Amino acid sequence: MLGFLKHPVVVTADINLNVVALTAMGLLSRLWQLSYPRAVVFDEVYYGQYISFYMKRIFFLDGSGPPFGHMLLALGGYLGGFDGNFLWNRIGAEYSSNVPVWSLRLLPALTGALSVPMAYQILSELGFSHCAAMGAALLMLIENALITQSRLMLLESVLIFFNLLAVLSYLKFSNSQKQRPFSPSWWFWLTLTGVACSCAVGVKYVGVFTYLLVLAVAGVHAWHLIGDRSLSNVSVLCHLLARAAALLVVPAAMYLLFFYVHLSLVYRSGPHDQIMSSAFQASLEGGLARITQGQPLEVAYGSQVTLKNVLGKPVPCWLHSHQSTYPMIYENGRGSSHQQQVTCYPFKDVNNWWIVKDPGRHQLVVSNPPRPVRHGDVVQLVHGMTTRFLNTHDVAAPLSPHSQEVSCYVDYNISMPSQNLWRLDIVNRDSDAGVWKTILSEVRLVHVNTSAVLKLSGAHLPDWGFRQLEVVGEKLSRGYHESTVWNVEEHRYGKSQEQKEREVELHSPTQMDVHRNLSFLARFLELQWRMLTAKSDGSEHKYSSSPLDWVTLDTSIAYWLHPRTSAQIHLLGNVVIWASASLATVAYTLLLFWYLLRRRRKICDLPEDSWLRWVLAGALCAGGWAVNYVPFFLMEKTLFLYHYLPALTFQILLLPVVLQHISDHLCRR
Repeated sequence: MLGFLKHPVVVTADINLNVVALTAMGLLSRLWQLSYPRAVVFDEVYYGQYISFYMKRIFFLDGSGPPFGHMLLALGGYLGGFDGNFLWNRIGAEYSSNVPVWSLRLLPALTGALSVPMAYQILSELGFSHCAAMGAALLMLIENALITQSRLMLLESVLIFFNLLAVLSYLKFSNSQKQRPFSPSWWFWLTLTGVACSCAVGVKYVGVFTYLLVLAVAGVHAWHLIGDRSLSNVSVLCHLLARAAALLVVPAAMYLLFFYVHLSLVYRSGPHDQIMSSAFQASLEGGLARITQGQPLEVAYGSQVTLKNVLGKPVPCWLHSHQSTYPMIYENGRGSSHQQQVTCYPFKDVNNWWIVKDPGRHQLVVSNPPRPVRHGDVVQLVHGMTTRFLNTHDVAAPLSPHSQEVSCYVDYNISMPSQNLWRLDIVNRDSDAGVWKTILSEVRLVHVNTSAVLKLSGAHLPDWGFRQLEVVGEKLSRGYHESTVWNVEEHRYGKSQEQKEREVELHSPTQMDVHRNLSFLARFLELQWRMLTAKSDGSEHKYSSSPLDWVTLDTSIAYWLHPRTSAQIHLLGNVVIWASASLATVAYTLLLFWYLLRRRRKICDLPEDSWLRWVLAGALCAGGWAVNYVPFFLMEKTLFLYHYLPALTFQILLLPVVLQHISDHLCRR
């Protein structure tokens, strides 16, 4: 029984010295003098700010992509002992002694180094020769644009790593499928494919292009499985379910996990709060949460409220009024009602407070017990500081003549009666008897007399309106739009009937304490929507370029210039590699069409296994280049040369493929 103890335990392993050597050379080229220069280089000025936010647990929003890549960079700072105290205010600023530069740049350097042996492995898994695999790895090793990008605190090398890992994992899974389906290695590589795809998307949104490419190839292979008569129906179903779980469910779950960790880390109020809704802001520690902590939940008759527009564009603002009136005659000669101005003001102000009044009663205080306002109720809104009623009528708005003017009614005794009744429409109500809730309820205010909806037009009023934003009554409501939706942000139960006492009350803090939390899913959906709809900076940059400039290498980027010497860092591509890779892409495309044409005529120039290998290599390499390059022609954003690097990586893999194919199948003829 214990006979195994009589013999030594022997472990054998196959070590590919080529892979070891390539990894060592990759690490040497990426890690040597990694801390140089000890200064902020190009986009490190942005990523460094996000790392500091992580270190201080401050919420931020970056519209360029999900938070996984930022968290990886922040992990390097955390392991290096960075406290977040550095002012990332300009490119070229010298790093202080508390900034662990080597640690912050380590992860991009490691991923850039590991991409070299991965290129070798990908071509080996595709079935190409050792020489072709070595050629692809060496091209990745010496391409100076890839070296430069991976030695800085930037995310392109991390994205490329996960793109290649997704392709390599799928190829290993596909080869395991031919030998031992449903084995532990089969499950490992299939699951790792889904994990790598989700990580690529989590680093930058453009990672979704490689993910879709892998899904397309997996879909074709799954379609062939369905037609395989040697497999039973149960076996085919198990194959499809396994692929769906690993390539769809796992990436979705991991994507949610990225945001869960992100929101758990950045729980404090920060400079990007105003972009988010009031409910989201109230879920953060400090900021609005500190202001709204003691607010009652249900809005009642007599409540004092501030109404924030949900749209938040062009800037977040609150329904506002003041003593000034609309001018009698506008610059274009049109007349106005000369009523008190109602605007949307982008700052906290006592003139943002309104009182919710019951039209059938005179009191402006909350009764005991409070009478909550419900969906469909008709209310009046009284401006807290001037006691005038929110009003609209058939007078053209100052800057939007097709909409109605909104004002606070002033009785000039000129046969223009007040029209100050508004019907409450709770957009996100659970039922038709839903109660108007602080922060949580999104409401529309529909004018009873004209059916106009209170709307933020977004136009800036002239100097007579103090450059505040125009509010109008939209006559033709085209359904839900955020510009017509408002939510109560600050709220108190009014207790003072006299105006002087009420003005003092509006400046005092609330006393009641009702705790509210926003669920993770609600925060995730809002944050995701804000990121996807964030307006990118479309302004021109002196180093910006077009996608056509990338292929011809007719552009570069000056990353850093030493203030006292001539030392510089430029992002430059190797013209020989870039031109050769582009020619290889053209050659592959022409050859593929030529073979397809001849196969249509029943002429098979290649053996079936060589043909399948040729098609799969093209789908992953030429397809990887296309899906990571062509979409940039449709993007309305400032583009730079480094956006081409993921596409270039797939082109580099294609070059040895084409050369070996020409050597094996064309030159011999």
